Amino acid sequence: MDETTRILQDLLTRAAAAHGVHEQENLGGVYDEQWPQWYAAHMNAALEDLGLRILSADSDAALAAEDSAREELGETPQTTQ
Repeated sequence: MDETTRILQDLLTRAAAAHGVHEQENLGGVYDEQWPQWYAAHMNAALEDLGLRILSADSDAALAAEDSAREELGETPQTTQ
């Protein structure tokens, strides 16, 4: 299994467990009709905690522009953090 697949599998397993707790504790055991939104927010936070983010294939140009703007402001470029 490659590293990306391993990370995603781990995050999904953790999200499933956390969502079960969320349904029990916050929704009184009721099925969460908005589970996709909950999972997306949970997974996004988990990725951020790991210092990861999902980028589209054309994000390289956007990242380069963002890094240039950061450098102009005297900040550390995102791609080197």
